[in-house]
Amino acid sequence: MRKRFRKRDDQAEVNMTPMLDIVFILLIFFIVTATFLSEEGVDLRPPPECEGAGCEAPNRPVILIQVDSDNQVFVNQDRTDIERVLASVNRHRAENPESAVLLEVHDESDHGVVVRIWDDMGANGVPVSIQRTDEGGRGM
Repeated sequence: MRKRFRKRDDQAEVNMTPMLDIVFILLIFFIVTATFLSEEGVDLRPPPECEGAGCEAPNRPVILIQVDSDNQVFVNQDRTDIERVLASVNRHRAENPESAVLLEVHDESDHGVVVRIWDDMGANGVPVSIQRTDEGGRGM
């Protein structure tokens, strides 16, 4: 009598369940231990409406900083390098210390240029407001 040899499956089967358990435990661990940073944004809300005799707006001269669509910076209509904006503003404020800055920004200008000017003014205690301009160069 002849014995029939049956071929056995020599391939080992890998059980994936324990590996998935470890992956989920690690995922939960990293989610729980992660610190979430709250980013502070730029407040673009207009000032509140003021009514009455005691609410007169201060008549301060304005230093106009314009950023066009090509990221060229102008301080009171004079073209200025981004590195020299703060020096130019300080020169104008030396003549009139109560002056404030109006930052007029084109929609197509780089965000980094605007934030850098905003941060420079804020770090030096210069009051600054921001205004967007449309394609025709008019304020919105």
